[in-house]
Amino acid sequence: MPVTPAEVEKFLRGVNYPARKEDLVKHVKQEMQQIITVLQQLPDETYNRPTDVAKAFGEIANRPSR
Repeated sequence: MPVTPAEVEKFLRGVNYPARKEDLVKHVKQEMQQIITVLQQLPDETYNRPTDVAKAFGEIANRPSR
C-alpha cells in the first residue's frame, strides 16, 4: 500500500527542525511504538470498523490508574 505525503507529514508532527534523516526515522519509530503499545492493550476481538477501535481505545484510556 503506497504511503501518501500527508501520511508522512502526520507521523512527522512534533519533529524539531532542522532535522537529520536519522532524527526523522527515530521520531517515527517512537510514534509507531506508542501506537503498537496501545493496540496491544485492546481487547482480543474482531473490530469491524475504525470507530470500534476508537471506542475500545476510549474505554482503555478512561480506566482508572492502579
